Amino acid sequence: MTATRPAEPWAALLNDQRVVHQDSYRARSARFVSVPEDLDSRVLAALEHAGIESLYAHQEAALRAAFEGPTIVATGTASGKSLCFQLPTLEVLCLDRRARALYLYPTKALAQDQARALHAFGLDKAIRPAIYDGDTPREERAAIRKRSNLVLTNPDMLHVGILPNHPAWAELFANLAFVVIDEAHVYRGVFGSHVANVLRRLRRLAARYGTEPRFLLASATIANPVELAERLTGLENMTLIDTDAASAAQRTVAMWNPPLLDEELGTRASVLAEAAELLERLVLEGARTICFMKSRRGVELILRHAVDRLRSSGRPELAERIVPYRAGYTSQQRRELERRLTSGELLGVVATDALELGIDIGSLDAAICVTFPGTVSSLRQMWGRAGRRGRGLAVFLAGEDALDQFFCRHPEEFLGRPVEAAILDHESPQIYAEHLLCAAHEAPLSDDDAAVLGAGWRSFAEELTAAGMLRERVTGFVPRRADDYPAARVSLRSATADSYSLIDVGSGELLGHVEAARAYSTVHEGAIYLHLGRSYEVIGLDLDGRRALLDPFSGDYFTQTKRESFTYIERLHDRRDTLGVTLSFGAVGVTDTVLGYQRKGLQDHVVRDFTALDLPTVDFSTRALWFELDELLAAEEFPPELLLGALHALEHAQIAVLPLIAMCDRWDIGGLSTNAHPQTGGPTIFIYDGHPGGIGITRRGYDQFERLVNDAQRLIGECPCTAGCPSCVQSPKCGNLNEPLSKRGALELLRRLRGPI
Repeated sequence: MTATRPAEPWAALLNDQRVVHQDSYRARSARFVSVPEDLDSRVLAALEHAGIESLYAHQEAALRAAFEGPTIVATGTASGKSLCFQLPTLEVLCLDRRARALYLYPTKALAQDQARALHAFGLDKAIRPAIYDGDTPREERAAIRKRSNLVLTNPDMLHVGILPNHPAWAELFANLAFVVIDEAHVYRGVFGSHVANVLRRLRRLAARYGTEPRFLLASATIANPVELAERLTGLENMTLIDTDAASAAQRTVAMWNPPLLDEELGTRASVLAEAAELLERLVLEGARTICFMKSRRGVELILRHAVDRLRSSGRPELAERIVPYRAGYTSQQRRELERRLTSGELLGVVATDALELGIDIGSLDAAICVTFPGTVSSLRQMWGRAGRRGRGLAVFLAGEDALDQFFCRHPEEFLGRPVEAAILDHESPQIYAEHLLCAAHEAPLSDDDAAVLGAGWRSFAEELTAAGMLRERVTGFVPRRADDYPAARVSLRSATADSYSLIDVGSGELLGHVEAARAYSTVHEGAIYLHLGRSYEVIGLDLDGRRALLDPFSGDYFTQTKRESFTYIERLHDRRDTLGVTLSFGAVGVTDTVLGYQRKGLQDHVVRDFTALDLPTVDFSTRALWFELDELLAAEEFPPELLLGALHALEHAQIAVLPLIAMCDRWDIGGLSTNAHPQTGGPTIFIYDGHPGGIGITRRGYDQFERLVNDAQRLIGECPCTAGCPSCVQSPKCGNLNEPLSKRGALELLRRLRGPI
């Protein structure tokens, strides 16, 4: 008698009418190769000690490539990327007792995980790993600098603690053999632009100590891994390893869309309640499940609703088997969670994206992603958590946001959509100038630096000299003040040093910084501000002290500012005619005045009240694309009463879909539409980088403008609402509070842009 495989525990769930699409993907067998016999005997023994009898084919390829030149490995979740860079570094450190290696991680938790993995090899005599970050006790730091031959740190500590103090790290710099950059896809946008400069400063100092370390990078799957790696490091001829030879479980992918409650307004059932129901149903069937939600508050609400549902269904014992996971846990707490999951004691975890990165939390059956996480790459990272036991379920639970609903209308395209390109610009003027000051503090700037810092370094150095921040000596450009410490003023998470501190009034903790150009619109008094997935209410904005005072918030509303903005063209970089419009790209100035803010219900988005504010006007320079529509409108009469609303709605739609092209969030993008711009002389739509100096987002939009127009047309045209809703032309960040908007007018503009259909 032939044994039949039991049905998946989610079989009944997939028959729900809210499942708008599902696909099945076959399991994939691993392709193994033998461990190379020419490795050092101690490394071979270490692999045996760790229970590794063979390698995936891509791990062996990465090992060979690492000794030839800079290499990036871009393979899927759970494909063993760590071993790709562990093997070459272990080999070199075993063969050369003076050699050093530097591992960079975007989070402290990842560094902790890697340190444990390294100790598991049992190479304590040859390998002396140590974590060096803000949590490292000061009394241990000198010993680490002297003794450790493998330092695990993060870009922030490298920037502010290691590079400016390089004489104390002379042993490391003089013997630096490998620099490993894990989770490289995280280094994009403002953060990536800063880190690219930090890595150039690292290479510059290493050269001064006589070394040229090999760079090894590991990344999730992205559209441009080689371009990202070369932009990050400044190195050319990067080798790409992207053929994933690891096994993959059989997986079912489902798209779940909450029911439409009001077709005219576009409102849908609560995504949090839907997530709680999904989690409950999977837990009842015994499926080990992880549920991802962006905000900590969302995590708490999903967990609370799921627990209540399990208790109401008469299974209170199962309510004790689901837990939250968020940033801030100790390594012991994380390991206890992992143990409870692997043993089957826990059946559910509700997590922020702290678990998106490569921390191992054991075997899971199902992964639910609640609302689009911002990029297809992130979504696939999350989905990759499911199916570690041979089969899995991956669910995308859509919200009412424009992109979420766009994907639900195009499920096949969504599931087959290529991952995005990671964007950064290390020469963004303000960021570059800040790091040039840091480099001058580390060693005098001279013509020898052009090879690493770029040919334009001197013009920036001369501007900084004219501004009184540098001075030129025989040895090169040096800081004007000998006691200056510029790295302390530069936050890697902000595009400019001009920023406001974010203070938690309850604990007195410094939470971070927000750029001055964005402070008035995001941390004004009364604002609800989301920081690292947690909601805060701003109870005060100190303009003189440049700080915002925040209090943890658990209310049921959010805030949206009303602003008065203007964009003026400073410099034209590129121009072309396309789709009947004149399309341009260049530098623009943005002036922005916050007039007040609305409070809106979290679930129903109903306006509760409006509060006026008296804040200064902010102006900053950035990069933008803009297109002039006068010829398009002149070709055929356009209803004048629709024009402003049409331009505004089209601007919103293009901003909404730009993240499909560039790896960014809509909050990184600004826009302005006008029926008569004084410089262009006619109707014009501007879309600009929301960070001072620009970071390359709108350049990509300019290059792929035709795709931007096509995606915007589908976003608006296929939405079932009558007059515009949050799923098409309304924006949660609109400075004009979504007035005026004309969905009909935007569709007419798009018809003319795209020609007869």
